[in-house]
Amino acid sequence: MFFTASKIFWFVAEPVSLAIFAGILGIFLSFTRFVRAGRILMAGAIIALAVGLLTPIGAVLLRPLEDRFPQPSADMPSPAGIIVLGGAVETAKSEARGQVYLDAEAARMTTGVELARRYPTARLVYTGGSAGFPYKGPAEAISARELWLSLGVPVEQMIFEAKSRNTWENAVFTRELVKPRPGERWLLVTSAWHMPRSVGIFRRVGFPVVPYPVAYHTFGDARDFQLSTPMIDKVSMLDLGVREWIGLLAYWLTGKTDALFPAP
Repeated sequence: MFFTASKIFWFVAEPVSLAIFAGILGIFLSFTRFVRAGRILMAGAIIALAVGLLTPIGAVLLRPLEDRFPQPSADMPSPAGIIVLGGAVETAKSEARGQVYLDAEAARMTTGVELARRYPTARLVYTGGSAGFPYKGPAEAISARELWLSLGVPVEQMIFEAKSRNTWENAVFTRELVKPRPGERWLLVTSAWHMPRSVGIFRRVGFPVVPYPVAYHTFGDARDFQLSTPMIDKVSMLDLGVREWIGLLAYWLTGKTDALFPAP
């Protein structure tokens, strides 16, 4: 129920889509007796789009998320395992084109391979089923296995969880699969903007992890606030930022994280 509700909600609440829907509704209302309301909606939609597309508001939202957890030390002890969260594979395109197609979060996948080579005794776990809605496509784990095998990861080092549809299920199903022992160190690899919620969820299910954030969208310096940033990057950061802050609130209110904004 939570998964379905979240998908439907975001279809309506995605920032650019919401502004466009509001603008279209305003146009229709302007031809009725609700002219005033229509004009207000159109003006609000234009202002919202201008703020989202022309200002660095997306970076403002995303920076605190990406800066929340630092990179672990390069000389850290060898972990028992490395958990890579799904969300980097375009399963529909991969299936259609017959090759693994990665999106902007691809560093999740490549970092997993890098860490597996650095720590050859650690188990490399990929957790990701199909998050498609309403169409349920192939599990991401299928493409992950294909990619990692092609990059030379030993088959005996890899473990795959292919049922999860969201981050809560990632944590629950992975804990059930690997059965971590007290005192073991497990690295959690996911996008930096996604790390606070992910860590909070893993803590909530009783699976402490060491954050290994990757796939940054911001620079972490003054360049994030340049007005010359390409518009497509501004839209992407706005979408991710709004979605993740809403996700943090929703998961906290439903008891799925240990804090509203989990910290190191």
